[in-house]
Amino acid sequence: MDTDKRLDALTKRLDYIKDIFKSNENANVTMLSSELGECKQSRLKNHLQDLDRALTRLEDLFSFLEAKLEKELTPMDRVRIVRHPQRICLNDILENVYDNYTELGGLGENSIDPAMVIAQACIARRVGNKVVNQPVMVIGQEKGHGQEFRNGGSVKPWGNAKALHYMKVAQAEGIPIHTYIFTPGSYPIEDYPGAAQQIAKNIYEMGQINVPIVAVISEGGSGGAEAIGLADRRLMLSHGYYSVISPEGAAAIEGNPRTGNRVSEALIASCAKKLCITAEDNLRMGYVDRIIHEPVLGARPHNYDFFRVLRSEVIRATNEACLSVKRVKFFKAMAIRRKRTQDGKEIFMRWALSNGARKRLTEKRHSKFRELSTSAYMDNRSLMLKLGTALQSTAWSTKSWLLYDLIGRGARAAKQGVEGIQAEVLQVKEKACSLIKKDNDSDPVGNNISREARDKILCLSSPAQQGACLEDGTWKYRSPQSIIDRTFSCPNSAEEGCLDLWGPDLFGDFGGVCITCGHHFRMEYQWYLYNVFNYADGFEFNSGIEAANPLDYEGFDLKLDEVRKKTGLRSSCITFETRMDGINAVVICIAAPFRGGSIGAAEGEKIIRAAERAQRKQLPLIAYVHGTAGIRIQEGTHGVLQMPRCTMAVRRYMDAGGLYLVVYDTNSYGGTVASFLGCSPYQFGIRSSSIGFAGPRVITETTGIKVPPNYHNAWKALARGHIQGIWDRREMSKNVQQSLLTMGGRNLYYR
Repeated sequence: MDTDKRLDALTKRLDYIKDIFKSNENANVTMLSSELGECKQSRLKNHLQDLDRALTRLEDLFSFLEAKLEKELTPMDRVRIVRHPQRICLNDILENVYDNYTELGGLGENSIDPAMVIAQACIARRVGNKVVNQPVMVIGQEKGHGQEFRNGGSVKPWGNAKALHYMKVAQAEGIPIHTYIFTPGSYPIEDYPGAAQQIAKNIYEMGQINVPIVAVISEGGSGGAEAIGLADRRLMLSHGYYSVISPEGAAAIEGNPRTGNRVSEALIASCAKKLCITAEDNLRMGYVDRIIHEPVLGARPHNYDFFRVLRSEVIRATNEACLSVKRVKFFKAMAIRRKRTQDGKEIFMRWALSNGARKRLTEKRHSKFRELSTSAYMDNRSLMLKLGTALQSTAWSTKSWLLYDLIGRGARAAKQGVEGIQAEVLQVKEKACSLIKKDNDSDPVGNNISREARDKILCLSSPAQQGACLEDGTWKYRSPQSIIDRTFSCPNSAEEGCLDLWGPDLFGDFGGVCITCGHHFRMEYQWYLYNVFNYADGFEFNSGIEAANPLDYEGFDLKLDEVRKKTGLRSSCITFETRMDGINAVVICIAAPFRGGSIGAAEGEKIIRAAERAQRKQLPLIAYVHGTAGIRIQEGTHGVLQMPRCTMAVRRYMDAGGLYLVVYDTNSYGGTVASFLGCSPYQFGIRSSSIGFAGPRVITETTGIKVPPNYHNAWKALARGHIQGIWDRREMSKNVQQSLLTMGGRNLYYR
């Protein structure tokens, strides 16, 4: 019986190895298969003692060759390891790492989203003769061991909403949060609250969760990982991967196969290598703090020694996060750096933080992510220009503090006091007049108001000007399409009876809008820069920051050179300061012609600096998205880190009372919408816009579901609550001005 169990165990080990190296002709795997087959055939012929010796020899051979195969693992082999049904899952970790736990928000299939598991757990620590239970909130994706209802760890929007809810519970209770990332990516569904919008909300809120957060990464796929991955300490399992996109997704983009065709395994493996997705790659680039070493060929549920190591590492990481913001803990810090005391027990530390320490924790988190990926772009500015920019930034901060905080606060208080006194005097005067005058129909106060004053009081309530806001001779930029001497048919002509439009009229006076049904034809981003944002009179800054190829991705340098020559741009992001109708503003333009408007380290840095500039100068911040394909996959993790980095910068600006306005146009998808764009409380779409987490083709490829043609259009986004309004292109200038006057917080200079 024992012999059968040992043979069965070896068979399972061989099946596991074949699953990992399935596409490779490996001599070691062939040898193991042959040896095991011979052992099974000869077990009836051999005596029990001989069979026992043969099995012992075979087990030793398995151990030896598994260690040899471990050294031959490719990045794609590691991807297969973390996706294997025998891989450890979150429930295994809860059972073996924590001493007690209670699952929250549903059990198994009876959950709002079984792919996201939340549990309040305890770690028991011995302090002298006493046992102390330290509570933590455990949150993570659950793949399970072949449980189909878990959806492979792909979380739906309401699953991420559940995670955020319990993060806030942990914050209220003052306990640390441990997140475990086991996901190939979030499920691309736009039903309320929408995949992109919920991920953006998670990242936005996690930046200011003021309790320690420790993240452990096994399979970190793009936005799904970032939804719970913004942490003070980020650990990564040695066989895990962390990437901007799955290798299959990257291969589909690189190979661009025809409908119904699949990309080759060789191209998928090549993309996995070029994306630099392994734990060693991410540690070298600084995106994880430490690697947790796993057993040979990956951790499985029976590797109990690994769970002890994992427990020790998450305790150590939590201690480090707390220690970094506590006051003077010199000797304890030395002990934690040595990892363990001489008797082999983990250092005990209270994880409760004071209010001051909580504030320092969020500041350190912001600083940590601000410094990431700063070497992944090219900055062509001279040393003198960099120094001048730094001094100028200091001067702006000082001026804003003096003008708007120190002097302005007193002036505002005095103004409010005077207004209060005036209101009281007015009430007394009105009462006196009503007693003296016999004519009850008279209006002693209203009759004294001049026509100009009355117009000023009622100006915000007056009806908006009707009709198009574009007039002959007012354009500063005319579309090249306006010189095409032919007529254009509206796509809605069959249903709406639209007349054909002459090119110079359609793309000139009409702003690319059908005058019958209002259909918006596509227009160049320059049209908006010059005709809406007054780019001609503005000042572009950080233009020397240029998109690069930090991973040395094969052939990408050539593609960058080609798009630079074609567009005249150095990145897909244009940042400038402008003045519109008497109000200064900082504008971020994401231009679709540059690599589809994809965002990498250079664009992320420009967006962060634009937010910092707007905060220092107390200016509104406007993001116009001409089109974006999301995060640039050729930059790998350098790209995906722009999601938390930019979101934290924008959050910092909004918390200071600024106005952050986002306007979408054409196709806006991916990680950008699921982070720093989607976190704005003021988001609008031009009628021509399509907005979502993933495009129709990606949704069909990943889920097998065919989405309707209008699934992502602006009206659907408005119905889902993703955007707050839909604008006609011809009225955009007026709408931007109205937004600047009616929206935003207290810290804007013109308030």
